[in-house]
Amino acid sequence: MVGLDPGARFQEALQRDPADPRDRRARQQHTAVAQPNRRVLAIETSCDETAAAVVTSGPRLLSNVIRSQDALHAPYGGVVPEIAARAHLQTLVPVIERALENAGTRWEQVDGVAVTRGPGLVGCLLVGVNLGQAIAWARKLPVIGVSHLAAHVFAGLLEEPELRPPVLGLVVSGGHSDLI
Repeated sequence: MVGLDPGARFQEALQRDPADPRDRRARQQHTAVAQPNRRVLAIETSCDETAAAVVTSGPRLLSNVIRSQDALHAPYGGVVPEIAARAHLQTLVPVIERALENAGTRWEQVDGVAVTRGPGLVGCLLVGVNLGQAIAWARKLPVIGVSHLAAHVFAGLLEEPELRPPVLGLVVSGGHSDLI
């Protein structure tokens, strides 16, 4: 998301224990994409949906393009990781191009790249992360890795921008949810 990463703001609100090796929360803000009036290309490939969006300060969603893989996986009764990763390879560039087009955004107007870094299927994540890093490197843009789970929680800020941490979120995502 553009602006200070809401997850980082939430993490900053929590007390840290520097002696605790389990405390791996990020310590730095990505200031290059945290400034106002920035456009960020967001890439999501954590499982079987290929998605790209353009988000601007506010945060404001300018475009969101999703390519489903449901038909590819239906004969198998669930997601096949290798098929999902290969489908991302085929569809990610056209999805990104469509997202930029729908947002009325040229490459020169993109100020940063955000890409899902996990959790997810490793092959699928590699496709998105590698392309996101390649775009950032080629265009000399900052790149930020985004937690798939944190993105679910903080997507609510697009609908309710006045929300401020701490908040409680229930994330039911993929095959890793168990509600009893």
